Amino acid sequence: MLPPSTTVPQAIQLARWLKNPAQVLEESQARFGDIFTLRMSYVPNFVVVSDPELVKEVFSAGPDELHAGKANVVLKPFLGEYSLLMLDGAEHLRQRKLLLPPFHGERLATYGETMINSALATIAKWPTARSFTMHEEFQEITLDIIIRTVFGVNDETRADEMARSMREMLNLAANPFLLIPKFQIDLGPLSPWGRFTRKLKKADALLYSELQRRREKPDPSKQDILSLLLRARDDDGSAMSDKELRDELVTLLVAGHETTATALAWTFRWLLANRSLYRELGDEVRASTENGKLIADRIGRLPLLDAVIRESLRLQPVVPMVGRIVQKPVKLAGYDLPVGTAIGPSIYLIQRRLGLYQDPSRFHPRRFIDHKWSPHEWFPFGGGIRRCIGMAFALYEMKMIIAAVLARTSLVIDETAPPTMIRRSITLAPKGGVRVRQQERPMQGGS
Repeated sequence: MLPPSTTVPQAIQLARWLKNPAQVLEESQARFGDIFTLRMSYVPNFVVVSDPELVKEVFSAGPDELHAGKANVVLKPFLGEYSLLMLDGAEHLRQRKLLLPPFHGERLATYGETMINSALATIAKWPTARSFTMHEEFQEITLDIIIRTVFGVNDETRADEMARSMREMLNLAANPFLLIPKFQIDLGPLSPWGRFTRKLKKADALLYSELQRRREKPDPSKQDILSLLLRARDDDGSAMSDKELRDELVTLLVAGHETTATALAWTFRWLLANRSLYRELGDEVRASTENGKLIADRIGRLPLLDAVIRESLRLQPVVPMVGRIVQKPVKLAGYDLPVGTAIGPSIYLIQRRLGLYQDPSRFHPRRFIDHKWSPHEWFPFGGGIRRCIGMAFALYEMKMIIAAVLARTSLVIDETAPPTMIRRSITLAPKGGVRVRQQERPMQGGS
């Protein structure tokens, strides 16, 4: 027998989950405790756990006991069958081994200056006489960073064409109803799925064209992630196919664009509501500059900046939980879970757990200076052998972008109401996108 669940009809529960998963999780935990079942149309029964020890147990399970790829199957039409998020077992380990080297911490320094320059170029165009939406601006910055550091495209014309195509495709993919197989029907170019698939084909054509160009004219001096992946070889000497590369590039695009932009928007939503902390963090960033120039290595080591990012990801994780599908019958918290059951360690509930975090609904970054939480207490990037390989890249990127914003602008928030969430595909974004205004530009000059 599975853990308890609500008697709300499954179709209604699915609609509620698509609209506001945080509310569903909070209500279910308040009623049933730290382990409960979500029963929704079109998806497996999801056993949600929100106790750190249960999460540790799930993350410690072997690769043959619980599969994460099968839990991510709703993303297959968007990412492709060879995406690391889709794979399990030996194929997952092979692909992960090929993908890991470009994301090693020491390589991040080679991307820092590009990240800063991408941020500064966009910031320079921010209006001063009217308010604007930070989420949209951060989407522009993170997309540009991916095209330059991941895809390695520096030609401005080609970069602009790729950015425009990717942006159109990603905006259509943000519709959460497209995650449901029933809505993945092409009823023509004006239907939601029809529009998305046509934009995806155009984006794919650009990606395959870039792959062909790079294979025909390899440049061993290039250090962007695509160049490193093109040179990667597994144990038997074989390289990744174009289809594998395409699927991984789209995965990095989706994971590194929308999620990072959303995390940045949330971070500024909390920061701008705390003016003393906002000023203190700005002082830390400006004190680390050299003649007004932002230095990536220094920014990467700023303690308050790191704590602010980690606290933002704690208070508002971009995704509410991660999933595993049971491959062999397992016992969890006294419940016998059959094959095919989904287990969902809830990032959202764990990271707002009273008793684990003091005053958990408060934005208090210094808790991350005074204490280090375990991988089953703070896990916005997932955990175990399936933790996101881009975690270090994303954290580093956020530091570069936040530092650039703080060094070149002085912002005030245009919102007074408490922040609310809106779902964009699998992510939870701030409703309204966080509207702000510029007061002044405290520093000018180069990067």
